[in-house]
Amino acid sequence: MSDQLETATLGGGCFWCTEAALEQLAGVESVTSGYAGGHVDDPTYKQVCSGNTGHAEVVQVEFDPDAIAYDEVLEAFFEIHDPTQLNRQGPDVGSQYRSIVLTHDEEQREVAEAYVEALDEEYDDDVVTEIEPLETFYRAEEKHQDYFAKNPDDAYCTFHAKPKMEKVREKFEAKVAK
Repeated sequence: MSDQLETATLGGGCFWCTEAALEQLAGVESVTSGYAGGHVDDPTYKQVCSGNTGHAEVVQVEFDPDAIAYDEVLEAFFEIHDPTQLNRQGPDVGSQYRSIVLTHDEEQREVAEAYVEALDEEYDDDVVTEIEPLETFYRAEEKHQDYFAKNPDDAYCTFHAKPKMEKVREKFEAKVAK
């Protein structure tokens, strides 16, 4: 195990789904739901849902780079959302649900840009994922942390989070924490 954890900040639709899917990966120490990429200080869920703050629903993934590399985190992230949908994912519509990678350093920016460029070749439609440096991450309210674990029978989770979790377990079987 590395002495130094790294952080990835990613937005691809509802943070409940992204959090539940990515926290299954071995080497991921924690996933925190929050908001980033906007212009309002310390926004609330209600403000972000209005679409007027500029923020996206994102997760911060703390991971051990000796157990899982940044590009592997990106691979799982891009597997669980459609990076060609502009300002939406499934039933969730608005800029707060956009596909976005918020980088923590130049190396992450380079890896993310190369990853998106390669992805663009795989899709018929253009990949619209934004790549920006992270300025500030705002932790979402406590009720949004570990939402799926706390609400596994919630209809939204059943229809949207569960399939994403299953997709990660299938596609990344060797990387799923036991």
